[in-house]
Amino acid sequence: MSGLFEAVPGGGAAVALDEVEVSILRSLAVQLLELVGPGDEPIEGEDPLASLFAEGPSEPPKDPALARLFPDAYGGPDVKPDDDEARDLSAEFRRYTENDLRARKRDDALAVVRSLDTLTMAGDGGAVLELGPDESRQWLGALNDLRLAIGARLEVSDDDGEEFYRLPDSDPRKPMVMAYLWLGGLQESLVETLLP
Repeated sequence: MSGLFEAVPGGGAAVALDEVEVSILRSLAVQLLELVGPGDEPIEGEDPLASLFAEGPSEPPKDPALARLFPDAYGGPDVKPDDDEARDLSAEFRRYTENDLRARKRDDALAVVRSLDTLTMAGDGGAVLELGPDESRQWLGALNDLRLAIGARLEVSDDDGEEFYRLPDSDPRKPMVMAYLWLGGLQESLVETLLP
């Protein structure tokens, strides 16, 4: 294994990871869980269908990473201040979709943590993580969310040139840039395993 995901029979994927990689992935997934926030636990005696009709927030998050994970549906940050219709539509869309989106993002990040927690390291300090098709999709969602959050923190844009990716070791952003790039390689290789 090359340290990137490879397809396995039955539609899953596998990747060889060392202890440091497992630790980094687990830490990032836990931080994503903390960023997305806890879910609303059902209240004892409450109608279980009530959560289906619960309204979520109507305002976009102030945190740039959360705003990237939960963007406005209509126009986003480019909406003109006087475009009340776009703002109203975005607020309504957010109110009815954000809770479910948060729950899915939590489930994906939790699937990463749980699958990493099942690994048993070999004598050489490495392990092979094998994922089924459903787990692969959850990992893909979590890897995407991690890259979006890190990209927002790093303020990555389409205008960033090669110099952004060739930062000197003394630059405090260097570890996060390296994580961002590594996660991108994992994400790309996992996508390739899911293609027919």
